[in-house]
Amino acid sequence: MKKKIAILLPYKEQFTKKKSSAASIWVYDYLKRSKHNKATTVFGNLDKHDKPLIKNFININLDKFIIKKNIRYTKIFFDKIYNTGYKIIEIHNRPESLLYILNKTKKFKTVFFFHNNPQELRGSTTTTNRKFILENTDQIYFVSSWVKKKFFDGLIIDDKNNCKILYPSIKPINKFPHKKKYIIFTGKLNRSKGYDIYGKAILRILNKFKDWKAYAIGNEPREKITFTHERFKSIDWLPHSKILNFYKKSSISIVPSMWEEPFGRTAMESAAYGNATIVSNRGGLTETFKDPIVISNINQKKIELEVEKLILNKSKLKKIQRYNFNNNLHNITNLTNELDEIKSFFLIDKPFLIKNKKYKILHIGSFGEKTNHRLFNISIAHKISSGLIRNGHDVINFSYRDYTSKSVINKLLEIDTKVNEILNNYRPDLLLLGHNNILQSKTLEKVKKQNIKTGLWYEDHVAKTGPNFNNNLKLIEKNQEFIDNYFITTHPDVVKTSIPKDKINFMPIPADPNIENLKIYEIKNRFKDLFFALSHGVNFGTLRKGNLDERNVFANELIKKNINNNFHFLGINEEQPKWNYDYYLELSKCKMALNLSRGKPLKYASSNRISTLMANGIMTFIDIKTNYSDFFDDKEIAFYKNVNDLSNQIEKFKGNINLINKISRNGKKRYFQLFNNSIVSDFILHKTLKLKPNFKYIWNK
Repeated sequence: MKKKIAILLPYKEQFTKKKSSAASIWVYDYLKRSKHNKATTVFGNLDKHDKPLIKNFININLDKFIIKKNIRYTKIFFDKIYNTGYKIIEIHNRPESLLYILNKTKKFKTVFFFHNNPQELRGSTTTTNRKFILENTDQIYFVSSWVKKKFFDGLIIDDKNNCKILYPSIKPINKFPHKKKYIIFTGKLNRSKGYDIYGKAILRILNKFKDWKAYAIGNEPREKITFTHERFKSIDWLPHSKILNFYKKSSISIVPSMWEEPFGRTAMESAAYGNATIVSNRGGLTETFKDPIVISNINQKKIELEVEKLILNKSKLKKIQRYNFNNNLHNITNLTNELDEIKSFFLIDKPFLIKNKKYKILHIGSFGEKTNHRLFNISIAHKISSGLIRNGHDVINFSYRDYTSKSVINKLLEIDTKVNEILNNYRPDLLLLGHNNILQSKTLEKVKKQNIKTGLWYEDHVAKTGPNFNNNLKLIEKNQEFIDNYFITTHPDVVKTSIPKDKINFMPIPADPNIENLKIYEIKNRFKDLFFALSHGVNFGTLRKGNLDERNVFANELIKKNINNNFHFLGINEEQPKWNYDYYLELSKCKMALNLSRGKPLKYASSNRISTLMANGIMTFIDIKTNYSDFFDDKEIAFYKNVNDLSNQIEKFKGNINLINKISRNGKKRYFQLFNNSIVSDFILHKTLKLKPNFKYIWNK
């Protein structure tokens, strides 16, 4: 199974059978029961001869490091997991490690456990640290309400939705065990744990009650406290399972901590195993089980008094033992279910989207607001967005041309800032760049890290011999490492580019039934023979003086060869271009139309007006070298080889309006069958998101 969850233990934590302490026991007990155990890897630091508690363990060796061990330990952990498919990081008790990762990336879901007082842990000592952790961590758990209170101390709030108390837990035993006259202490054998007052009190108890024994299980190499009595036995630290066996046999457990105990696992376990358990009122000890015997301002005499009461009153001792056994507050099953639920939720890529979903697309293009939608009927951007919506997807259109800052740098920064905010709010599946490559590299890099796919479509020339092809090509090649798929209106075979071949696709000019809604073949009394329109830039809107190109030459030559024909040419001989419904009105006067693009005829290359012509039902001429014969036959479109051939065909057709109308009707029908915007937009999703095709894309061979 693929590993998706990484647990980072404190580097001093011994994740072994013999030496494991609170955090290790906590993780081990949880993973034994978790449905995510096979998807989880525990990272820790063990001596080379130590055997970890589970197989899914990766050791981080720190032998060569002397200083700043925790940061080095965290860095090694981060480098190991960053590009390996992990989705959740669970960190125990080292806020410094959490801060390191949060400042590196927001790629992972983060779960953090405070096992100790946050104000005493490096990385959470200040309110600034704790506020940052609070605002940037997906889920924070505290082992007691006391620990949680310490975390919020000094902040203006005392709770948040991503915070919860999750107590250490235990699996209860089914049958009340056989008890012996044992008194037990487990943990560090030092003064902060109250071992000194425990020992003094218990020696006096043993002298009074000859049939009782006492045990101390643990060690403390830094502080030597020794007690000698024939019925008092001190045992070095034992594996956790053996300590639990001692709890089964013992009758009284004492947890006399002098320091603020964050929780007190020994108190919880001994009570759950049927001990009458005496605790101090320090830290979270009183939260460990339902009705503890609590000693305030604990000392030797108070311990002695409470133990003596229990020994002398056997019925009370048994009642307390049974009560503790039957009223376990912290069941490991509940803890496991809690953690598994939140991890299952975090493992869903986008939990707010349903299965078999449609997709969310942020489409950055020119949507015509700046020109008051003068170009609505030739706008590929609008047609693609409409096709996506018609297919059931959700689309946000972002019109980058509407930013009017006089400074280019300020304009670009404004666009990127706006797009970043939209990405954070909308979280699309696809970022679609429409006839632009306007975004900065750092924005596109962020998009890629968020697993949002990026596509780019472009309608201008990018093949040699086309106008401005070099600049156009450089524009789309920029940032290609962040763009998943390209869609161009020329066949990629005739384009020399550094973009990998498997990323670049031909995209036909789409037609929209709401826009290409004319049936010119049904219009009576069309008195013009041939329509042709050119402009010097659709956004400019009018002709530029002295701006002539090969289309002017071709059109004027055609006029000379056909002086008896009634041509209707816009953009020629100072006849200004027309737009939107004015364009449709001029088109409706004509029987036939010429689709002529700038530059040398190339495979599949066409101006965006081809859909305006064919899909509106006017018989259209196109250069045979465009290879549109791959899509249409001569019953649907008219092919010409050169200006002479075109001139001859015009003469042949112009007197046969029935044939013209038949070809016009067939052409419109076929164009919508092949290139309607539902199909073209679906092709973009199919390629970019690697989806199963919903249509047959005749051009994708």
